[in-house]
Amino acid sequence: MQTHYLLTLFGGALSIMALSAFFLGRAKAARERSAGRAMSAQPDQYAWFAVIATVGPALTVAAMGAFLMLLLQARLATGYLLTGSLAIAAFGLWSGMRQVRPNFHARRAIERVIRWALVASASISILTTFGILISIVFEALRFFQLHGLWDFLTGTVWAPGNSFLSAAGRGGDSQSAAQFGSIPLFAGTFLITAIAMLVAIPVGLLSAIYMAEFAPRSVRTIAKPTLEILAGIPTVVYGFFAAITVAPLIVDIADHLGLDASFNNALAPGVVMGIMIIPFISSLSDDVINAVPDSMRQGSLALGLTQGETIRDVVLPAAMPGIISASLLAVSRALGETMIVVMAAGMRPNLTANPLEEMTTVTVRIVAALTGDQEFESAETLSAFALGLVLFVVTLALNLASVLMIRRFREKYRVNHL
Repeated sequence: MQTHYLLTLFGGALSIMALSAFFLGRAKAARERSAGRAMSAQPDQYAWFAVIATVGPALTVAAMGAFLMLLLQARLATGYLLTGSLAIAAFGLWSGMRQVRPNFHARRAIERVIRWALVASASISILTTFGILISIVFEALRFFQLHGLWDFLTGTVWAPGNSFLSAAGRGGDSQSAAQFGSIPLFAGTFLITAIAMLVAIPVGLLSAIYMAEFAPRSVRTIAKPTLEILAGIPTVVYGFFAAITVAPLIVDIADHLGLDASFNNALAPGVVMGIMIIPFISSLSDDVINAVPDSMRQGSLALGLTQGETIRDVVLPAAMPGIISASLLAVSRALGETMIVVMAAGMRPNLTANPLEEMTTVTVRIVAALTGDQEFESAETLSAFALGLVLFVVTLALNLASVLMIRRFREKYRVNHL
């Protein structure tokens, strides 16, 4: 409670100092201008520079102190830290007011601050990605010390067995009996993802073409928000729909066709996952199709092409980079889905090409390995990090491939339409 009180006082005091800096800086700049001096910026720009000089250093020091306290377990008194930050704010206010003079260009200074803030934001995103990768790599290396990388990548059986007993010193022969072949998991992941893409990409792209090129405004205003509602439905609801409605329907259809289908099958979560992903592809594709200039459509129609030929030969090639990006986002979304697969496809690793049989995915096994009562040092738990590392590499490869495809389409389109 005392910490909350101190933070409230700190926020109030800093707000008062920021307001004071704004009005004092603007008033001083206005006086300088009224005295006949040629100022390098507007009074409001000097005022905002004074605010930045007051608030920026104080918040930086407070954030660094909080980082040391939370992450590095450093013992710093909260009261002293906030008091020091306010002292720095007062010094920044004094320094900012001194800069309100004719030869100081406040607008350029503000732009430099904004540029560095954007660089810092981009750096945080990049460093966060590297931090995630490093945290996965170290734990994955511990797993590969127990089980070889080659066996992990090429093995066709995933059977952890009693490998958790080895971490408790009671392994015996259980360590050697455990098998961690990841091919069944990735086969299930790619099969379910492929089924989802076969549903999502055609339906999403065709719906985007209809709404962008054919639908009247009255239909579009109703259809697009209704379609995007699918993106806000929780995945557990999709899981219920796949397990209770779609899976029994697939079993009944398979029975009529003389096929043997399990209630836990890969087809049901693939279809439902595709339905879930339709809004991602449809909304993004609709935006990029609408971004194609109307002059290109009008020029194509003026040359004698039909509307369908214009869409096929002009609009879609121009929008293809954005469509590829939307499809990649959908693939990444499908690769990371867990709940629908757990509820409709089961958790048994099964290396098969039959979508009517039970199988599971990488993310499901990661969740299963990191939950429960097994030791963290066990091979089964550490295998989650190995699976996550391989999945990270696969996603990175998909991103690189998409970048190359986007560049190819852009170059081809540029050459063909110059």
